[in-house]
Amino acid sequence: MLKTGTYNISCPQGVTFDETFTMQQGGSPINLTGYSARMQIRRSYDAAPILTLTSPSSGITLGGALGTIRVQISYTTTESLASGQYLYDLEITSAGDVRDRLLSGTFSVSREVTRSA
Repeated sequence: MLKTGTYNISCPQGVTFDETFTMQQGGSPINLTGYSARMQIRRSYDAAPILTLTSPSSGITLGGALGTIRVQISYTTTESLASGQYLYDLEITSAGDVRDRLLSGTFSVSREVTRSA
């Protein structure tokens, strides 16, 4: 089992969110070949997800032996998120069906000033 990290994310409303995390254990990248990932953002622990991202085709790209996890959210999606503070976590699942939570924390959306009419 991997140690869960806490990382609080700030996401401006109406911009493309694109952040890459490198997962390491003992100073070496974790080989994510054969893994899948998912991330959910919720208003509270018991609320329905407002956004679900998955690999490989829905917002999360895994970098195999490099240990990278790239999370991308389009500007049209962040534009539709209400400003405020949410909760998230990011989990990976191995080919052997072992699941680990890698990151969790707050996902804060700051209100956009420049926007369409």
